[in-house]
Amino acid sequence: MIDTHAHLDALDDPKGALERARAAGVERVVAIGSGSASTRATLAIAEGEPGVAVAAGVHPHQAADGEPLDVLLDDRIVAVGEIGLDFYRDYAPRDDQRRVFDRQLQLAEEHGKAVIIHARAADDETAAALAGFEGTVVLHCFSSPGLLPVALDRGYYVSFAGNVTYAKAPELREAARAVPAGRILAETDCPYLAPQPLRGKRNEPAYVVHTLASLADTRGEDPEELGRRIDENATAAFGLA
Repeated sequence: MIDTHAHLDALDDPKGALERARAAGVERVVAIGSGSASTRATLAIAEGEPGVAVAAGVHPHQAADGEPLDVLLDDRIVAVGEIGLDFYRDYAPRDDQRRVFDRQLQLAEEHGKAVIIHARAADDETAAALAGFEGTVVLHCFSSPGLLPVALDRGYYVSFAGNVTYAKAPELREAARAVPAGRILAETDCPYLAPQPLRGKRNEPAYVVHTLASLADTRGEDPEELGRRIDENATAAFGLA
């Protein structure tokens, strides 16, 4: 199994969390660096940890911070992300968000890297920004049903986090049923969004098993088989060994 999106540098004990993940059968993790300092910390965590790949990007909340983009070109980075637009929080001016998002899409395309997309309250603009992008797209922590038709039409990967397990999220489970077998992913987005059985706790990669169980139940599939397929999908999406 794989957790395709984890903020390991935001955990108090990343090494311990990875050990617990492996004990739970989660053998691979895509760890996310948000900005230069976070990316350096995440690369250091991944060093010597089997099965941990690193993605990096400037989050839309950081778009006005002057974060350098050169870290995205590190050969150890398997994808650019999470990047995108967040018009819900609006922690950065929207023009800055658009500018930084567009530049990172350009860099990802130039260097043949997948992009991991954060989209909140910005469905139409996100779809428009991605329209000309020819690389692999992963919609992270999917929570925008309005983007589902675009994702299905363009062949994007759709990744579900712990919020798909929540009682008040039937629209996410409906989306999960619609995603083709070859395009579905699962993640924790830890330390955020612990799945329903552990809601209120600090999330970590081991807990992706609960999201997987919910997805399998929703789709009427065997959890083990779905876990294998998600692992295969992640290998293809991120070019993992």
